[in-house]
Amino acid sequence: MEFLSDFLSWAWARHHNVLSWYIRPMFILPFIYFAYRQNWKGLILTVIALFTSMFWFPAPTTVDPAVEQFLQSEKDYILGEWNLAKVLVSLTVPAFFYLLALAFWKCSWWWGVAVINLAALGKITWGVIASGESGWAVLVPAVIGMLVCNAAVYFGVKLIHNRQVQKATL
Repeated sequence: MEFLSDFLSWAWARHHNVLSWYIRPMFILPFIYFAYRQNWKGLILTVIALFTSMFWFPAPTTVDPAVEQFLQSEKDYILGEWNLAKVLVSLTVPAFFYLLALAFWKCSWWWGVAVINLAALGKITWGVIASGESGWAVLVPAVIGMLVCNAAVYFGVKLIHNRQVQKATL
Protein backbone atom coordinates (compact mmCIF):
# COMPACT_ATOMS: atom_id res chain seq x y z
CA MET A 1 0.00 0.00 0.00
CA GLU A 2 2.94 2.32 0.67
CA PHE A 3 4.10 1.82 -2.94
CA LEU A 4 0.75 3.06 -4.23
CA SER A 5 0.86 6.09 -1.94
CA ASP A 6 4.43 6.88 -3.04
CA PHE A 7 3.48 6.48 -6.71
CA LEU A 8 0.44 8.75 -6.36
CA SER A 9 2.54 11.42 -4.62
CA TRP A 10 5.17 11.16 -7.35
CA ALA A 11 2.52 11.42 -10.10
CA TRP A 12 0.67 14.24 -8.33
CA ALA A 13 3.82 16.38 -8.21
CA ARG A 14 4.32 15.92 -11.95
CA HIS A 15 0.68 16.72 -12.70
CA HIS A 16 1.50 20.29 -11.63
CA ASN A 17 3.68 20.70 -14.74
CA VAL A 18 1.47 22.79 -17.03
CA LEU A 19 3.24 21.34 -20.09
CA SER A 20 1.14 18.22 -19.61
CA TRP A 21 -1.98 20.41 -19.76
CA TYR A 22 -0.97 21.50 -23.26
CA ILE A 23 0.08 18.04 -24.43
CA ARG A 24 -2.96 16.14 -23.20
CA PRO A 25 -5.45 17.63 -25.70
CA MET A 26 -3.10 16.59 -28.52
CA PHE A 27 -3.96 12.96 -27.76
CA ILE A 28 -7.34 13.67 -29.29
CA LEU A 29 -5.64 13.65 -32.72
CA PRO A 30 -4.45 10.01 -32.68
CA PHE A 31 -7.74 9.07 -31.02
CA ILE A 32 -9.59 10.62 -33.97
CA TYR A 33 -7.29 8.88 -36.44
CA PHE A 34 -7.80 5.47 -34.84
CA ALA A 35 -11.57 6.02 -34.68
CA TYR A 36 -11.61 6.95 -38.36
CA ARG A 37 -9.55 3.83 -39.15
CA GLN A 38 -11.85 1.81 -36.84
CA ASN A 39 -8.85 0.54 -34.89
CA TRP A 40 -9.82 -0.49 -31.33
CA LYS A 41 -6.26 -1.20 -30.22
CA GLY A 42 -5.15 2.26 -31.26
CA LEU A 43 -8.08 3.84 -29.42
CA ILE A 44 -7.30 1.96 -26.22
CA LEU A 45 -3.56 2.69 -26.39
CA THR A 46 -4.27 6.38 -27.00
CA VAL A 47 -6.54 6.59 -23.96
CA ILE A 48 -3.89 4.86 -21.82
CA ALA A 49 -1.24 7.27 -23.11
CA LEU A 50 -3.55 10.21 -22.44
CA PHE A 51 -4.25 9.23 -18.84
CA THR A 52 -0.59 8.53 -18.08
CA SER A 53 0.67 11.72 -19.77
CA MET A 54 -0.09 13.75 -16.65
CA PHE A 55 3.12 12.43 -15.10
CA TRP A 56 5.44 12.24 -18.13
CA PHE A 57 6.98 15.61 -17.33
CA PRO A 58 9.18 16.43 -14.36
CA ALA A 59 7.68 18.13 -11.34
CA PRO A 60 8.00 21.90 -11.79
CA THR A 61 10.34 23.83 -9.51
CA THR A 62 7.68 26.51 -8.99
CA VAL A 63 3.94 26.24 -9.40
CA ASP A 64 1.59 29.05 -10.31
CA PRO A 65 -0.73 29.59 -7.31
CA ALA A 66 -3.79 29.43 -9.60
CA VAL A 67 -2.62 26.05 -10.94
CA GLU A 68 -2.00 24.79 -7.39
CA GLN A 69 -5.43 25.96 -6.27
CA PHE A 70 -7.17 24.49 -9.31
CA LEU A 71 -5.47 21.11 -8.92
CA GLN A 72 -6.25 21.04 -5.22
CA SER A 73 -9.93 21.67 -5.93
CA GLU A 74 -9.81 18.95 -8.60
CA LYS A 75 -8.27 16.56 -6.06
CA ASP A 76 -10.87 17.56 -3.45
CA TYR A 77 -13.59 16.94 -6.02
CA ILE A 78 -12.32 13.45 -6.81
CA LEU A 79 -11.70 12.47 -3.18
CA GLY A 80 -14.83 14.17 -1.81
CA GLU A 81 -18.26 12.72 -1.24
CA TRP A 82 -19.90 11.27 -4.32
CA ASN A 83 -23.57 11.77 -5.12
CA LEU A 84 -25.71 11.25 -8.19
CA ALA A 85 -24.92 14.69 -9.63
CA LYS A 86 -21.17 14.11 -9.29
CA VAL A 87 -21.46 10.68 -10.91
CA LEU A 88 -23.40 12.14 -13.83
CA VAL A 89 -20.92 14.99 -14.31
CA SER A 90 -18.02 12.52 -14.14
CA LEU A 91 -19.66 10.32 -16.76
CA THR A 92 -19.20 13.14 -19.26
CA VAL A 93 -15.55 12.03 -19.62
CA PRO A 94 -16.29 8.52 -20.95
CA ALA A 95 -19.27 9.98 -22.86
CA PHE A 96 -16.85 12.39 -24.57
CA PHE A 97 -14.60 9.54 -25.70
CA TYR A 98 -17.55 7.46 -26.82
CA LEU A 99 -19.16 10.31 -28.81
CA LEU A 100 -15.83 11.38 -30.30
CA ALA A 101 -15.02 7.82 -31.40
CA LEU A 102 -18.53 7.33 -32.76
CA ALA A 103 -18.44 10.57 -34.75
CA PHE A 104 -15.14 9.79 -36.46
CA TRP A 105 -15.84 6.06 -36.75
CA LYS A 106 -18.86 7.04 -38.83
CA CYS A 107 -16.86 9.80 -40.61
CA SER A 108 -19.12 12.53 -39.27
CA TRP A 109 -16.59 15.35 -39.22
CA TRP A 110 -19.00 18.04 -38.14
CA TRP A 111 -20.27 16.00 -35.20
CA GLY A 112 -16.68 15.24 -34.24
CA VAL A 113 -15.73 18.91 -34.22
CA ALA A 114 -18.88 19.71 -32.24
CA VAL A 115 -17.90 17.09 -29.63
CA ILE A 116 -14.35 18.49 -29.41
CA ASN A 117 -15.57 22.06 -28.99
CA LEU A 118 -18.28 21.14 -26.50
CA ALA A 119 -15.74 19.20 -24.44
CA ALA A 120 -13.27 22.10 -24.37
CA LEU A 121 -15.99 24.56 -23.36
CA GLY A 122 -17.30 22.06 -20.82
CA LYS A 123 -13.83 21.66 -19.28
CA ILE A 124 -13.48 25.42 -18.93
CA THR A 125 -16.99 25.78 -17.50
CA TRP A 126 -16.49 22.91 -15.05
CA GLY A 127 -13.12 24.33 -14.01
CA VAL A 128 -14.59 27.72 -13.18
CA ILE A 129 -17.68 26.30 -11.45
CA ALA A 130 -15.71 23.74 -9.43
CA SER A 131 -12.67 25.91 -8.66
CA GLY A 132 -13.75 29.52 -8.87
CA GLU A 133 -11.18 31.99 -10.17
CA SER A 134 -8.42 29.37 -10.35
CA GLY A 135 -10.56 27.43 -12.83
CA TRP A 136 -9.56 29.96 -15.46
CA ALA A 137 -6.11 28.32 -15.43
CA VAL A 138 -7.46 25.73 -17.88
CA LEU A 139 -8.67 28.36 -20.38
CA VAL A 140 -5.55 28.75 -22.51
CA PRO A 141 -4.61 25.03 -22.71
CA ALA A 142 -8.23 24.08 -23.48
CA VAL A 143 -8.67 26.73 -26.19
CA ILE A 144 -5.30 25.97 -27.80
CA GLY A 145 -6.09 22.25 -27.76
CA MET A 146 -9.52 22.90 -29.27
CA LEU A 147 -8.12 25.11 -32.04
CA VAL A 148 -5.33 22.66 -32.90
CA CYS A 149 -7.81 19.78 -33.05
CA ASN A 150 -10.24 21.81 -35.18
CA ALA A 151 -7.43 22.73 -37.60
CA ALA A 152 -6.18 19.13 -37.76
CA VAL A 153 -9.68 17.84 -38.53
CA TYR A 154 -10.12 20.52 -41.20
CA PHE A 155 -6.83 19.65 -42.89
CA GLY A 156 -7.47 15.92 -42.47
CA VAL A 157 -10.85 16.23 -44.18
CA LYS A 158 -9.28 18.30 -46.99
CA LEU A 159 -6.53 15.68 -47.43
CA ILE A 160 -9.00 12.80 -47.58
CA HIS A 161 -11.25 14.73 -49.97
CA ASN A 162 -8.30 15.52 -52.27
CA ARG A 163 -7.25 11.87 -52.29
CA GLN A 164 -10.76 10.79 -53.19
CA VAL A 165 -10.88 13.32 -56.03
CA GLN A 166 -7.50 12.12 -57.31
CA LYS A 167 -8.66 8.48 -57.23
CA ALA A 168 -11.84 9.40 -59.07
CA THR A 169 -9.92 11.13 -61.86
CA LEU A 170 -7.54 8.21 -62.43
